Amino acid sequence: MGKKRKDREVQSDDDDASKSRKRTTDVVDKSAAKPQLLPSMIKNKEKRSAVYAKIKHEKKVEKRKNAKAREALESRALELGEELPPKKVPRTIENTREADETICKPDDEELFAGNDADEFSSILNREKPPKILMTTCRFHSTRGPALIKDLIAVIPNAEYYKRGTYDLKNIVDYANNKEFTSIIVVHTSRREPDALLVIGLPNGPTAHFKLSNLVLRKDIKVAPTSNPLGCVWYANGTGQDRTGQDRTEQDETGVQRLNHGNPTSHKPELVMNNFTTRLGHRVGRLIQSLFPQDPEFRGRRVVTFHNQRDFIFFRHHRYVFETRENKQHDAKEKDEDTGEEKKTLKGKVIARLQECGPRFTLKLTSLQHGTFDTKGGEYEWVHKPEMDTSRRRFFL
Repeated sequence: MGKKRKDREVQSDDDDASKSRKRTTDVVDKSAAKPQLLPSMIKNKEKRSAVYAKIKHEKKVEKRKNAKAREALESRALELGEELPPKKVPRTIENTREADETICKPDDEELFAGNDADEFSSILNREKPPKILMTTCRFHSTRGPALIKDLIAVIPNAEYYKRGTYDLKNIVDYANNKEFTSIIVVHTSRREPDALLVIGLPNGPTAHFKLSNLVLRKDIKVAPTSNPLGCVWYANGTGQDRTGQDRTEQDETGVQRLNHGNPTSHKPELVMNNFTTRLGHRVGRLIQSLFPQDPEFRGRRVVTFHNQRDFIFFRHHRYVFETRENKQHDAKEKDEDTGEEKKTLKGKVIARLQECGPRFTLKLTSLQHGTFDTKGGEYEWVHKPEMDTSRRRFFL
């Protein structure tokens, strides 16, 4: 009897263990099948905010934990004289762009051979200086000539001609007879410049750009670089300090007002960024042909065309060098009478950029062979909506 009872007890224990094991597996399966609770699934606003704040806090803690672990690895590598761990490169739209066969390579002999035979070679090789004719569309507002006035201060050898009722083809013929090298036409819509037409002479090409985010030189405000009295400056050059005392544009405090810099007549330095494809290379050379190729660096003027995601950002700056005094203790030099350390004043030269204006953004819409011709012109490249298949596809 004892043996049978013992066998029954062992069998019952096995059944209980199998039931408990099945129960735990069911719980695990249910938890795995249960979808993750997202804040967007919660209808109650307070609970949704609480769940979102909790998730955000957990991510922040995890990020801080990873940063501390990385700092510890770097400090240990420095102590042992080992190589530092590789830095993580963030994924951006620029470095994950779609592969393009037309990207220029440094060893592309065909590209460099074509540079010597294109329409811009005579200007870029300094065989003749650039000469620019600027005009507006037929119906324009005051903003169009105001932009041209600012561009004339940026581009040397540029002249403004009133459009009147002349056709653009007649203007091209006139510019060719007067030996102009380029024409820039500012198009206005609803009293605001919205397009820029750049025509290379005498054989083209013609580039049509969409213009946006325009800020004229008079509207640019720059933060002060040195403000010891906490002065607040206005566009007319007047201002007040912390005590409410009126001050002028530039007084004994050495404070500059919140305004743009005034460009000089020196030939600017030209900076071109990220024109990497064949099309971008051609557009970049067209822009280069507008400026003289012998910059005067003493003028400290810089004109920048920065291409990013096929948007060309235009900026006009000048270098400013300031000398600031800072107190430093020199342990070697001591006063003979008191034996205390001397405080020596040493000048620290700081370089910065001061924006001169104007400021705007360009986007290429078409590039046409030859000079301007809307009817029989042949286009090298035209932007169409069906070409925008991906956010990571760029053409310049």
